[in-house]
Amino acid sequence: MFFRKPDRYVKPEGGAYRVRVRTEPSGEVVPLRISRASELSPTAEGYYVRKVVIAPESLDRAVLELWFDRRARVVRRVVEGGELVPVKEWE
Repeated sequence: MFFRKPDRYVKPEGGAYRVRVRTEPSGEVVPLRISRASELSPTAEGYYVRKVVIAPESLDRAVLELWFDRRARVVRRVVEGGELVPVKEWE
């Protein structure tokens, strides 16, 4: 049996995923919770989610897109207007 390394940026938690996006230009970090049951859209290859992120203090805008395989494991990540914060840097 092969073990897959956990994703550096996306943390599975129960029936959801936790991510943090650092927006540009202010650098404000916005925590997000993505529900597996209600937010993932099925695709031919697996699942997809797109979230528009508005930072509450600076009002910076970013767009997060995640692609998952059929077993709901992250296979691709894109952030426009920001970057993902690695799990090891979370408080």
